[in-house]
Amino acid sequence: MMSALPMMLIVWAVVAACFLALLAYRGQLTRYEEDQLFLSDSESNEQKEQSEIVRKVNKIQPFIRVLGVAAAVMTAGIVGIFTYDAWQHLK
Repeated sequence: MMSALPMMLIVWAVVAACFLALLAYRGQLTRYEEDQLFLSDSESNEQKEQSEIVRKVNKIQPFIRVLGVAAAVMTAGIVGIFTYDAWQHLK
């Protein structure tokens, strides 16, 4: 089981890096987002910009969720393998 651990760590590192990159990208996108209600047509350009930001954030949200869950499950698995191996060596 320990022979699979290096490969699991590499896959975990890739998944975690992608997850963190998407979080950074979402943070960069929402940096300029404002909570405003546009009532007149004179501000339609700002409204288009805000709706484009929301569209981009909504587009990457499922990927963020999947990668976050995958990273959490893999972290628990790696910790479980380490714990199991340590338990076996203590016996």
